[in-house]
Amino acid sequence: MTRYCLFLLALGLAGSVHAAPDLDLRIAYYSRAVTAEGVTREARFEETMLRRDGHVWTARVLPPQPAGHAHKPGVRHAATRATSVHKHFNPALLQRHVALEGGKVRLEYVDAQSREVIAVPPGEFDNVAFDGSWARAYYLLDPARLRMLPPSGRKSGVAGARWRERERDGSYERVLWDERREIPLVIESGDTDGTSLHRMVLTVHQGVTPDLPWRALAGYARREYADFLD
Repeated sequence: MTRYCLFLLALGLAGSVHAAPDLDLRIAYYSRAVTAEGVTREARFEETMLRRDGHVWTARVLPPQPAGHAHKPGVRHAATRATSVHKHFNPALLQRHVALEGGKVRLEYVDAQSREVIAVPPGEFDNVAFDGSWARAYYLLDPARLRMLPPSGRKSGVAGARWRERERDGSYERVLWDERREIPLVIESGDTDGTSLHRMVLTVHQGVTPDLPWRALAGYARREYADFLD
């Protein structure tokens, strides 16, 4: 997954961000790599995302816990365990809230089981695989970078969405951009020889939820990321 994260980080340059349509999304990630030894490694996971003006809320889709698992003495739900022991802080298991306030990006993780909000300062963004770009958090692809990808002749099956792509030096990038909703429906990158593939596919929900989770954090305990460092 490291190469895929690097691809996403490389997709954008800083640019201005305006309020785009509110969206509820489901995002499927997939990567495949073939090693020099002929071993194929695959990884896939999904997230949900709420996009609102000034807010992006994402959560990993986790497998269901076995019946009774969370109630056994000494056994905690994965999200609770991630914050109950300092050295086991795992941002992948927690809900993430990115907000834009006064032109500055604020990042926090939310443990719903323990009712805690963990604030992450800019100096620690790298440690939780966040690059600090509001544009990339909000659009998932910086529009400034999108404009650098030439329009493609590839046909789109989605009204109002258009493919952009570029191929050079044995690698390619492809983006299916929904111009009305201002979001990529597909982002792909890989090697033309088939040794690597990274894909992100978005499903846009019909309508949007009025229940915004960042408005329900008033009673949560506030903690700092430094609390979880050794």
